Amino acid sequence: MQPRISLVDIGANLTHPAFHGDLPEVLARAHAAGVAAIVVTGTSVAESMHALKTAKDHPNLLHATAGVHPHHASECDASTIPALRVLAQQPQVVAIGECGLDFNRNYSPHPDQEKWFAAQVELACEMRKPLFLHSRDAKEKFIEVLKRYKSLPPAVAHCFTGDKAELHACLDLGLYIGITCWICDERRGTHLVQLVRDIPADRLMLETDSPYLTPRDMRPQPKARRNEPSFLPHILRAVARATGKTVEVLAGETTRNAREFFGLA
Repeated sequence: MQPRISLVDIGANLTHPAFHGDLPEVLARAHAAGVAAIVVTGTSVAESMHALKTAKDHPNLLHATAGVHPHHASECDASTIPALRVLAQQPQVVAIGECGLDFNRNYSPHPDQEKWFAAQVELACEMRKPLFLHSRDAKEKFIEVLKRYKSLPPAVAHCFTGDKAELHACLDLGLYIGITCWICDERRGTHLVQLVRDIPADRLMLETDSPYLTPRDMRPQPKARRNEPSFLPHILRAVARATGKTVEVLAGETTRNAREFFGLA
């Protein structure tokens, strides 16, 4: 009989409307699949409040982050950081974010993104809370902003999809790396199969980014192509194959990293 694995999904958007109809069933499937903890991502003040409430409703499984995604940076105002500060004082909130830069979709102007990214990094430094970071097509500016701070708290490059230079720039800053099912995407993620071997064992974590990034190589494909935390073992197996580790060893390493990073019991 194989030993039961225990995993932590460090990023799942469980406040997304895709989960409004069946969240209890989604969580039950995750638990049955060996997912022992899930961090629910906050992407705006309102969604961070929702993430916190969801975590409070499921205290044995869920935790939350509080932050503003770069897509929503233009919505920020003088009330944003004080509101995030209040949320971050709740014990269920284990990180500041999702925050960072997204120069791919450009839903918010670059100056707004940079301003509110820096403000959230400063808040994390002030509160000594981990950072849950987003970077897409913005690696130079992303690294530049982080380099301004000499005493960064622990920080993770969530849903890493970049190239070798970006990976090593993140590692040089001491960042942890979150890997999703992008590594399972034969169209755009094959480079990660090689790159994941460069990530030190004590800096790698796993995530689904549900409901996004459904594993393209999963058969059969899930209904409505919705990703969910119960698929985290699929990512585990893909990363295990890429690194040449057993699923048990990789599960132990990534779970230990996540629990230490977020301060999970």
